[in-house]
Amino acid sequence: MKKIRLAIVGIGNCASSLVQGIEFYRRQHTPRVKEALGLMNYEIGGYKPQDIEVVCAFDIDKRKVGLPVKKAIFQHPNCTKLITNHLPTPNTLVQMGEILDGVAEHMKEYPDNRTFMPSLAKSVDVVKELKKSGAEVLISYLPVGSSKATEFYAEACLEAGVSMVNCMPVFIASNPVWAKRFADRGIPIIGDDIKSQVGATIVHRTLAKLCEDRGVKIDRTYQLNTGGNTDFLNMLNRSRLTHKKISKTESVQSQFAERMHADNIHIGPSDYVPWQNDNKVAFIRIEGRGFGNIPLHMEVRLSVEDSPNSAGVAVDAIRCLKIARERKLKGPLFSVSAYLMKHPPRQYSDSVAKKMVQEFIAGKRRD
Repeated sequence: MKKIRLAIVGIGNCASSLVQGIEFYRRQHTPRVKEALGLMNYEIGGYKPQDIEVVCAFDIDKRKVGLPVKKAIFQHPNCTKLITNHLPTPNTLVQMGEILDGVAEHMKEYPDNRTFMPSLAKSVDVVKELKKSGAEVLISYLPVGSSKATEFYAEACLEAGVSMVNCMPVFIASNPVWAKRFADRGIPIIGDDIKSQVGATIVHRTLAKLCEDRGVKIDRTYQLNTGGNTDFLNMLNRSRLTHKKISKTESVQSQFAERMHADNIHIGPSDYVPWQNDNKVAFIRIEGRGFGNIPLHMEVRLSVEDSPNSAGVAVDAIRCLKIARERKLKGPLFSVSAYLMKHPPRQYSDSVAKKMVQEFIAGKRRD
């Protein structure tokens, strides 16, 4: 089987979990169910997770730039849990990317092992490096609020003919202008803002849909999250959260037949707790009324390792883009984006989106 040639932007916790996870499944030699633990799909178009090969990588942290990816993923401020340290050699080197708006000013106020330390190295020609590496898919793990940086790498993908998995809440696949540009270039794209396998958004959506389907009128709901990785530290700057709050809120709002008033729905990052590291804790509350107008209150506490939770979705997105390229598809993949992303071009319930994705994988639908 051919490899899927992957470029990564941002060698943080999510990239670390993805790279480790690829090797974890490579070491599982047969596709028995017990060895496919943690995967939504063991194979997609014949491709397994271990068929993903990192051929190009960009970061801006001086502790990572110039190192092989297999070493860079274990450098500070990364703090995700170890999946495996049996990583292959040789390994591609991390190159200096463009900083632009990727580093928030307040990050300078925190200890070195918790924050970004920008390199003084000159940034490389990203388009040239993408072409030279033969990358087919680029996955973006830029910090929340990096609008200029996200658009820079989207532009690079267009110029280099590379597909994009936009994991960030900067609207590219769901922006009609950007979507048309990818379609016009004949390049498939998935976005925006990646869901976790079982994270706060997917749980909140599921509970909201459950109430809606069972005749419960939801009056008020919130979702509050805490964590200790650089994502949560970065999001202490509330000015960087505009698209993030839209993305997470719309993901839940989309499950209601009638939109909730903005005063009655609050969804978004809450606070940074350093000792949590890559552990994310979500608090979800739903207040509603059921039969006979009788009150119903529901509270959920969800604790997950944030980055592996994301990587479990990323391996499917990458493989779906590979088969989309083989099928000569172009522009946003609506079905896959709806199932894997919080802010897709078109929202569907998760049960409907899952069926659509299975049809896409089987070649029964083109989007």
